[in-house]
Amino acid sequence: MLACFDPVSAMAQSAGAPSSDQVARELANPNNALASLTFKNQVTGYTGDLPGADDQANYTLLFQPIFPFPLGERANGGAATLFIRPAFPILLDQPVFDVAKGGFGGVDALGDIGFDIGYGVTEKSGLLWAVGAVGTLPTATDDRVGGEQLRLGPEALLARFEDWGVYGVFPKHQWAVAGDSYDYSASQVQFFLKFLPGDGWNVGTQPTMTYDWKAEDWTVPLNLTVSKTVILAGTPVKLELAADYYVAQPGAFGPEWTISFNITPVVPNFILGWLK
Repeated sequence: MLACFDPVSAMAQSAGAPSSDQVARELANPNNALASLTFKNQVTGYTGDLPGADDQANYTLLFQPIFPFPLGERANGGAATLFIRPAFPILLDQPVFDVAKGGFGGVDALGDIGFDIGYGVTEKSGLLWAVGAVGTLPTATDDRVGGEQLRLGPEALLARFEDWGVYGVFPKHQWAVAGDSYDYSASQVQFFLKFLPGDGWNVGTQPTMTYDWKAEDWTVPLNLTVSKTVILAGTPVKLELAADYYVAQPGAFGPEWTISFNITPVVPNFILGWLK
């Protein structure tokens, strides 16, 4: 049996219903123990040397349910959390280059499902750290938008929470471990800096840079993210707008810009309730 608690219930018991600012601060912690459902609505424009690359764009809905397992207080007073975070991408009009036709076509499909499993700790000092594993499942319903591989690798987090916000770095790497035999080795590093001015607001930057070790290609965005956490009918909801402009991408074809509107309601952790 897990020794655990529901942080939303804890906030409600200690000071009435949690305020939007309390929830915003908790969600800004990468190791937060709140259960949530994130719906990322992303529109991406592309560029590259392939014919017609500059005219391509697509919409992706990324659904990420998160039901963490708080593991209680550590001996030094910090809080530990076990988290499992799957991400389900639904791709609409994803551009795919057809060599035979010499042009692009659009594909609608479920993409490869990503996930990570980790153990995170929030120290009383404000230090945040986590270690875990990241992976990709070959679930794409159209081979043209899937890797057809099981990919796995390590991830880590090192960050710090301050009164004004949070900053840190979140690196990860994946290799192909099963499936199609072509080599795959790619690293991602997310840097984040978030300011919490109060009243549920969150302003900052969280670019994710990718390096493909086989193709020797970088994908590097500049990012600006603004969010506001509100209470709607008693449910905390984070509303987020993010913009990425890519200063580096693969030469043949890659993203040029992405606009995201993300909706994240905080929900009861019913999985945690089953285990109590």
